[in-house]
Amino acid sequence: MPIDVLIVGQGLAGSLLAWECINQGYNVLVVDSGEINASQVAAGLINPVTGQRLVKQSGVDYLLPTALTCYAQLSAKFNQLLFKPLPMLRILKTPLEQQSAQKRLNQRDYHGFLSIGKDVSTSLVAHHGILQQTQTGYLNTSALLGLMRKFLIENASYQQSVLNYAEITLQPRLSWQSICPKHIVFCEGHHGMQNPWFGNLPFQPAKGEILHCQTTDLLQQHIFNFGQWLIPTGDNQFKLGASFESGKTDTDTTQRAKQTLLQALSAVVPGLKPIEVLNQQAGVRPTTLDKQALIGSHPQFGNLHMFNGFGAKGSLLIPWYARQFVKYLFQQTPLPAQVNIQRYYETHYIS
Repeated sequence: MPIDVLIVGQGLAGSLLAWECINQGYNVLVVDSGEINASQVAAGLINPVTGQRLVKQSGVDYLLPTALTCYAQLSAKFNQLLFKPLPMLRILKTPLEQQSAQKRLNQRDYHGFLSIGKDVSTSLVAHHGILQQTQTGYLNTSALLGLMRKFLIENASYQQSVLNYAEITLQPRLSWQSICPKHIVFCEGHHGMQNPWFGNLPFQPAKGEILHCQTTDLLQQHIFNFGQWLIPTGDNQFKLGASFESGKTDTDTTQRAKQTLLQALSAVVPGLKPIEVLNQQAGVRPTTLDKQALIGSHPQFGNLHMFNGFGAKGSLLIPWYARQFVKYLFQQTPLPAQVNIQRYYETHYIS
């Protein structure tokens, strides 16, 4: 079978890109080491309004519908609910956040996303108020990746292997081992920093740790956002995260991160007891210098590409960008300038 696209890495970016390629009629092969990746650890949170100043994600009017449609299609395909919409309670921590909340509530284009938090539990400690956010929820990334892996294996589109860059031949034709794809797309997360063709791009990886917890208390069916976040996952269990360590690329869990997360939760929900930590995981977010994704082609080898750098917002961003990227590969549709890696070559950031 001829391969149109060889995709390196089966995290969320590689999986959703493979899904989009297949939907558009192209043959893919996904090569993955089989090791746990950051997407399997990630909470899959979708939150269109973020930061202390409560800024709406640019392009959310097309990003969000595309993501929800994609996850609905995948849920139907695999007969399993993969995205769960849940409202979010944003506990305002500072006077600045309170001022920002009031400003956004008065802006018409935020009305579909924000409202004053009413009829919420009085057990929450929120000295500066509570904002209710809608059009939020979470993607079960671990389940999705497992289902996609099984699907790809059944369709002879998956190979578990540690790809050796030295085995890629560029001339006289692109090949890896005995495979001659039209394109190779690297979706390697923070491991992209070791890529010989794209490793000079300005990655800024950040380690994050997440706790999987259980309590005997009845949990509200809201996501809590208080600098960290709590996501109820059913059966009185929840995820609590995430720590943030810029520049760290190890995946060792630490007692320090565990205590920091639990103390942050206790400060805003002091009555939530007892809490049992069932599991602790660490992953590395593939964040970037300008907080924009890294998408595009190598300036010299035009059939080598990168689809990476989505950071903590991958669940929201990747479906739409995967669709644009497939059009770019096969229909020569231009990529959005803000994510095209050409921005670094044109500014001479990379020599």
